[in-house]
Amino acid sequence: MRVRCVRCGCVLHHSGRDPVAAPLALGFTALILFVLSNVFPLLEFGLNGQRDDAYLLAGIRQLYAQPAPILATVVAFTTIIAPLLHIALLIYIYLPLQFGLRPPAFVGALRLVQAILPWSMLEIFLLGVLVAAVKLAEQATIVPGPAAWSLGLLVIVLAASTTQVHPQRLWDRVA
Repeated sequence: MRVRCVRCGCVLHHSGRDPVAAPLALGFTALILFVLSNVFPLLEFGLNGQRDDAYLLAGIRQLYAQPAPILATVVAFTTIIAPLLHIALLIYIYLPLQFGLRPPAFVGALRLVQAILPWSMLEIFLLGVLVAAVKLAEQATIVPGPAAWSLGLLVIVLAASTTQVHPQRLWDRVA
């Protein structure tokens, strides 16, 4: 059942599916994909018979090794810390709700989820990797690794999880 605004037709309230199961499943799926994207190689480069694997964390370490610590910090925050915090907060909020419990510091966690969303920029990072791979494809052989595929899926899963977080439905559940 849906409650719509009589003036504009916007959905004001939706009481259909279970508001906890889908976001929780997407949270655990995102966690698995996040681990896979940080453990396996992102890209495999081949040039003049030599092959080298590129990992996400290795790129951040290289930025720190070069005189670019600010850029390295921004990249680490937007590609590692913010997405991991988003995933952890999803699980932190929805796992106790699945068992009928209210999570401790529920209000703060819900606010932090909303505040961290603009800082999670995996899709922009993935677009940058794609552009760089296309530019380098003329000079070297580039093969996407398992992390590239899991990172692409992670972007989709995180976008889907964002659409599943409805603060009003959460408040109805914990009240």
